Amino acid sequence: MKITILGSGTSTGVPMVGCTCSVCSSTDPRDKRTRASLLIEAAGRYILVDTSPDLRRQALREHIPHIDAVLLTHSHADHVNGIDDLRGFHFIHRRVIPCYGNRETMDAVLRNFSYIFKGMEAAGYAPLLDPHVIHDPFALFGRTIVPIHLHHGTMPATGYRIDGAAYLTDCSRIPESSLALLGGLDLLVIDALRYTPHENHFNIDGALGVVAELRPKRTIFTHLTHEVAYADGIRLPEGVEFAYDGMTVSL
Repeated sequence: MKITILGSGTSTGVPMVGCTCSVCSSTDPRDKRTRASLLIEAAGRYILVDTSPDLRRQALREHIPHIDAVLLTHSHADHVNGIDDLRGFHFIHRRVIPCYGNRETMDAVLRNFSYIFKGMEAAGYAPLLDPHVIHDPFALFGRTIVPIHLHHGTMPATGYRIDGAAYLTDCSRIPESSLALLGGLDLLVIDALRYTPHENHFNIDGALGVVAELRPKRTIFTHLTHEVAYADGIRLPEGVEFAYDGMTVSL
């Protein structure tokens, strides 16, 4: 199984428009962050986690040939507003692909992007996605996908565990029942927005607290703001590192 960090940035991306701070002005390509998303590749199947507004750019950069399923974490714009970019794949393979998320997420996406799921024949839009509301683990292409309930401020969000890897973006608290599903991880990719506190996200200290509790073999901090320079990673504990766009891990 190969995991690619398609986007490692927060909702504004980095550099942020209008900003000339040291990170936004950095010449390190690892400080150039598109909006957070993930790709899982296994046995010729490509599973996309979130459809960020930068999806087209990410797909071209990583030479993604097709998408076989979409997992959604929540309905905020920086995680779903690139959903229309899936049309390019549909023009080639003409398949309606499964899309999974919790009830709140699917209700919002179905409401805001109804043509993606139902089509719009008069305007020439075919259905692209087949929606599935999830609560419990489910089978997908011979693997078990375990939804992980998260708190993103006051709204629910969903993380995902696949085999020994877990992706927990946009979260400020992990319920005890979810922590129980996250033991023995080879890889944890987790929200670590910035150094200063935020009510809807783990900051770096908060994410380090989760790492200390779960003790994964390797941890990658993602959804980073321009408060965080990639070079700062030398100060992180052993086994913990910052994400960058295009980063890959093989498990």
